[in-house]
Amino acid sequence: MLSEIPTNIITGFLGVGKTTALNQLISQKPANETWAIVVNEFGQIGVDQSLLPDEAGLQIKEIAGGCVCCALGPALTISLAMLIRRTQPDRVIIEPTGLGHPEGLIDILQGESFKDVLSLRSIICLLDPRVLEQPEVLRHQSFIDQLNLADIVVLNKCDLATQEQVEEAQQLSEQMFPPKQHIIQATQSIFPIQLLDLARNTTLTSSHPDAHKSQQPSTSLPSLFLAEPGKPIRKTGSNQDAYSCGWVFHSEDQFDHDRLLEFFTSLNHIWRLKGVFHIGHARVLYNRVHSEMTTQPIAWRRDSRIEIITKVELDWNLLESELINTIKKSPS
Repeated sequence: MLSEIPTNIITGFLGVGKTTALNQLISQKPANETWAIVVNEFGQIGVDQSLLPDEAGLQIKEIAGGCVCCALGPALTISLAMLIRRTQPDRVIIEPTGLGHPEGLIDILQGESFKDVLSLRSIICLLDPRVLEQPEVLRHQSFIDQLNLADIVVLNKCDLATQEQVEEAQQLSEQMFPPKQHIIQATQSIFPIQLLDLARNTTLTSSHPDAHKSQQPSTSLPSLFLAEPGKPIRKTGSNQDAYSCGWVFHSEDQFDHDRLLEFFTSLNHIWRLKGVFHIGHARVLYNRVHSEMTTQPIAWRRDSRIEIITKVELDWNLLESELINTIKKSPS
């Protein structure tokens, strides 16, 4: 019987670098260990699994279409139980969506289904110091409690923030009570793997414990995304906080890099944009947080896909037409 499997939650608001943190931790993973990782995405399509390595000793389960802390709680319970039974992992790591409230997730991991199987260790919250200048995020109840319930705060993207922003974030984190076990300044989501084994502080409490209960359970069934060339599959979702829309394109669709960049930078009201696209002989990850855009090569080869999270509902039909127009035309 499996018991007391070390388990961690990596939290943080949209675009703070949680998936990058997972990659950094995976790079430090002992070669003789097997890790089971659950990645939760608010959008219906799911892009994060394409950003994580496919290697021995690593089993990744993606749960898209809402928050595992509330709407997708039953899906998490079933998926996690099957993942543990199949892989018998040495460690479990869960990355909830940036809009998720950790309270419900903690309840699941310490509830009847897993109380004898999992040992909840440190909860790590990533914080971008620049968020202190974004009032709509500072007021968000999930953001507040991601910090309240964290044992460790990692001030990430410090290379992109000003010294004043980093110092203010450090001060605010140090003033939290109960005090955090560690407050770390980081770039590229890099922090020591040893932080995963710190004991959980059970005295930490949330300020908005019922925030995660406001979402309704998802009734949609998982879909096979069988797109045709030039005819993407589209999935949308929403809750009281945000709207999401995602597209999956056929693997043969090739996109024009310059037109894609022009399209991405023209979008307004974007909270988060993440996509992997077939660009000629390469595959490229496009990553946008608010107005900040980055690109990098990626190993994903299965298809092209994108997920957009916005504060207001956009004209998805129009955006789909514009996306299709970025596909390179086949020579006649």
